[in-house]
Amino acid sequence: YDESAWVVVSTEDNWHQLSLSGPKGFRKNLKRKVSNWLIEKLKKRNLYLVEPRKYEEKTRENGRDWPMFGYSMIGMKRMRNIRWIFQQVIEEGIPGDFLEAGAWRGGTCIYFRALIKAYDLIDRTVWVADSFEGMPMPKNSKDGSDHSTESYLSVSLEQVKANFSRFGLLDDQVQFLKGWFSESLPDAPVDRLAILRLDGDLYHSTIDVLNTMYDKVSIGGYVIIDDYYSWPGCRRAVRDFFENRGGLPDCHDIDTDAVWFRKPA
Repeated sequence: YDESAWVVVSTEDNWHQLSLSGPKGFRKNLKRKVSNWLIEKLKKRNLYLVEPRKYEEKTRENGRDWPMFGYSMIGMKRMRNIRWIFQQVIEEGIPGDFLEAGAWRGGTCIYFRALIKAYDLIDRTVWVADSFEGMPMPKNSKDGSDHSTESYLSVSLEQVKANFSRFGLLDDQVQFLKGWFSESLPDAPVDRLAILRLDGDLYHSTIDVLNTMYDKVSIGGYVIIDDYYSWPGCRRAVRDFFENRGGLPDCHDIDTDAVWFRKPA
């Protein structure tokens, strides 16, 4: 686009001309909005606008790509870490359930439910906490980037349930907590957790989860922070939360983004 370019879009029978000239970043922002609008229109017709990309093993290992049709974007290293932590919990008899705050299409929770089934466990529940409406708008500068308009990140509760059903894993051992974390988690009927996984990206989303769920993690239980290195707001929230709790426990890197640690006595 040059400075005098225009883009023409149609909404039903109405045509609109939108100028691409404006302040710095205006054209890029408008292009993104038009792209999102087009994707939504196609999605309603069961059509998808895709761009083929060459598979890169390192990128997939670290979850640095956003799969168009996959159930999770966390990457293979983080998936293997979930299985290892699950096995540690079972071997050590750490009591409690699994809760993920920020589930997207449900892939991580589906994987955890599959592990529970493989071990024939009937006393563990998978808690799936998400707005099921995409990411919230940042509240202030601590939160970081605004991805609230990204339709790609918005997956409905019905779709996530359908994803569980596709693998035959939608049952009473899967419970859904719908809403922003500040609203859905304080009164959630969660008793005890063996594994708490945070994938809320923003500062306020991260600290909302810690404020409501960390004290429910069993001693020796595991906490996974998906966005620790990739979202400064998330890292700051974690550090702020533990500032008055004797400091952040020793963290272990999973990949270029995520860390895990165990809850100390």
